[in-house]
Amino acid sequence: MIGRILVAILFVCAIQVAQASDSMQVQEQQESHQTLDHESEGQDEHGAEGEGGHHSKKPAGWSVIPFVLLLLMIATGPLFYPHFWHKSYPVISVILAFLVCTYYLFYLGNFHSPVHSTAEYIQFIALLTGLFVASGGILIVVDKKAKPRTNVIILAIGAVIANIIGTTGASMLLIRPFIRLNSNRIKPYHIVFFIFIVSNVGGSLTPIGDPPLFLGFLKGIPFEWTLIHNFVPWVIACIILLIFFYFFDIRNKADYAKMRGEEDEIKTPTGQVSLKGRRNFLWLAVVVGAVFLDPNVFEWVPGIEYEGQKFSYIREIIMLLAALGSYQFSDLQAIQGNEFSFEPIREVAFLFIGIFFTMMPALELVSEFAQSPQGEKLISPSTLYWGTGVLSGFLDNAPTYVNFLTASMASVGADVNKIQEVIAFANNEYRESLLSLMAISLGAVFFGAFTYIGNGPNFMVKSIAEQVGIKMPSFFSYIIKYSIPILLPMLIIIWLIFFMGH
Repeated sequence: MIGRILVAILFVCAIQVAQASDSMQVQEQQESHQTLDHESEGQDEHGAEGEGGHHSKKPAGWSVIPFVLLLLMIATGPLFYPHFWHKSYPVISVILAFLVCTYYLFYLGNFHSPVHSTAEYIQFIALLTGLFVASGGILIVVDKKAKPRTNVIILAIGAVIANIIGTTGASMLLIRPFIRLNSNRIKPYHIVFFIFIVSNVGGSLTPIGDPPLFLGFLKGIPFEWTLIHNFVPWVIACIILLIFFYFFDIRNKADYAKMRGEEDEIKTPTGQVSLKGRRNFLWLAVVVGAVFLDPNVFEWVPGIEYEGQKFSYIREIIMLLAALGSYQFSDLQAIQGNEFSFEPIREVAFLFIGIFFTMMPALELVSEFAQSPQGEKLISPSTLYWGTGVLSGFLDNAPTYVNFLTASMASVGADVNKIQEVIAFANNEYRESLLSLMAISLGAVFFGAFTYIGNGPNFMVKSIAEQVGIKMPSFFSYIIKYSIPILLPMLIIIWLIFFMGH
């Protein structure tokens, strides 16, 4: 019943979009008749507006409705109408994305945003697919007792290697052994803290760690900048979260008692760590190495040129071929031991089609306000930290990072598209620019853990956990039970130490 109601809502939304487009087109025609005497001026404006023929109109406020609707369905679907949601979420996501793209292409005449969203989505899903499949062929077995101290060590190791193979690579590599280690005492909080630490906060030290930081690197921020300036906040955030986790885990005593009562059925751990599928580390290296093949940085890398910018395709082809190769030549025992399935990446691929395209109006409206005189007055390290952070929790954190970086640089008279000015901004040659860049970087990465959709690995980790029977909290329960009481205090402490008063 609920499923049918939601389909009806989608249908009504489609009608509303069509009617709004028609009415606005009529209004536009009436206005054009009233300004015929300024025809030549209008032609000049048209030519200046875009050699590509877009950017002439801004999205209306109501155009964020499909994005809000998608978020609500992601939040409520698994809880209130799970059968309909799990069967229909690919169709729902594609329909909502199609509605917004139709609005952009045929009413706004804006080809720029859909083209960029398509390119960003392909980059996003190619990287996630490559890392997901390659790591799925690596079987790590930690034959130790599931003690809080052991779990803390694994999470800390995950936070470190997230900066080497990315938060996605680290998450996919460690989530299965982490679940297996705690199989007799696994609780939802184990997975939530894994998302907090390994899938998000951990990847703050290098551009490889998280997509927003990599985009900053491509814009011109020095590679070592994140390690130098994010290191102390990273250490503080990881320690706070690991302490929270330790106190959660040490209270899990009932399960220890259960384990002691079943000693006859549970073999004594050897204390060893075994590894199968070592060759897949080579495929992981190929995927990570391909990240740097950007045609805008290296002229010898071929790309598709659009409006003065080159879009990579070689990089994505290499990543997808690495995924195929790693799966075809994986150790069969490793694949079976990991209970490998393509369902987690399928879920992410479909849901993020909807997210990437329906969030276009929201990002554009936020960017427009941030670069307006009213918005520029509000720009400071504190507002950048909370603004970038809150939106990164509910939008994709990579484009949110770029939008706030653009606005922050514009507020001090710098251009994000000029690499020397980006370097100068990173080197604190503008007013509070170092703190502003720290605020944007930490906000984008740390707040990505606030919801399941804040960062790509979050959904994949959740899906893998649910596949093995772990009952994960719903979208809202995740926020209310974990993000607000645990993650938010850490975020406030980081703000108090580094940004309060600025």
